[in-house]
Amino acid sequence: MKHLILDVPENIDLDETDTKRFLAAKMYESGKLSLGQAAELSALSQIAFTEILADYNVSLINYTIEDVVNDARKL
Repeated sequence: MKHLILDVPENIDLDETDTKRFLAAKMYESGKLSLGQAAELSALSQIAFTEILADYNVSLINYTIEDVVNDARKL
């Protein structure tokens, strides 16, 4: 696994666990990570990760309009 160093101003209180989970949720939302990859980044099981997505205003179902239209055409 790669390591990333993030310089944060002293006056900002960031919790490492919450920051990893937030990053994983938002990267999952944007399609940069799969559900499994995001769960691994957040150090959670896939089931536990799906349960915290709402905490970050991220939907488990990550369909774009294009995906819906393509699926509808296939039907």
